[in-house]
Amino acid sequence: MEENANTSLEEDFEGQATHTGKETNGWPKGVINDWRKFKLESEDGESLPLSKKEMLRQMSSPHRSFSRDDKDTRERFCRKMSMQEYELIHAAQEDESCLQQYRKRCMQDMHQRLSFGPKFGFLCELQNGEQFLEAVEKEHKTTTVIVHIYEDGVKGCEALNSSLTCLAAEYPTVKFCKIKASSTGAGDRFSSEVLPSLLVYKAGELLSNFISVSEQFNEEFFAVDVEAFLNEYGLLPERELPALGNGTDEPDVE
Repeated sequence: MEENANTSLEEDFEGQATHTGKETNGWPKGVINDWRKFKLESEDGESLPLSKKEMLRQMSSPHRSFSRDDKDTRERFCRKMSMQEYELIHAAQEDESCLQQYRKRCMQDMHQRLSFGPKFGFLCELQNGEQFLEAVEKEHKTTTVIVHIYEDGVKGCEALNSSLTCLAAEYPTVKFCKIKASSTGAGDRFSSEVLPSLLVYKAGELLSNFISVSEQFNEEFFAVDVEAFLNEYGLLPERELPALGNGTDEPDVE
């Protein structure tokens, strides 16, 4: 198994993808009706007055019909609904809290629809060629795997590891790994002249192979520089939506 891993590393290093790097208050009606239903479902049935509960049901059903001859009833209902709507949306503190919960649920639903595949969030240390092979070939087919080949004492390797640690937290759907050249079993091919090197995989296939990648940056470089470099080659996905907490610093949805 170790021999196969070493062969794979050598082939990838010499491989085909080598780079030197050289409408009410701005709310749509459908959203308002959806929020009313959410509020009705979230209210405690024991604490909510029947009149208010019935009004919420009426307000969340915009297609309620009236008899043509019942003009007075219709007008009274419309006036009552408008006053109740104003009370629900603009008045009570508990309504504002419910509206925030609704916003949070919408954001979470959108986040769940946009997020798929495994999550990581850290820079993984690979111990040998076999672990390298498993990290590349046994990962989910939608996952991008970025492997840093490094060695202690080689210029740029420590800074690149620090940068990748930051990027791993920013892009949790990307699997960031590092492995010492001497641990790959193909150390003779990863001399200090070609380090640090980055190998990028997806679905087990090599996408890009960057050698002496630190030469593309200034003497001092940071995560933002590495991020821009990888984005230039289209190797990073869109950023994840920020995590939603229980505080008030969640983004507004309008």
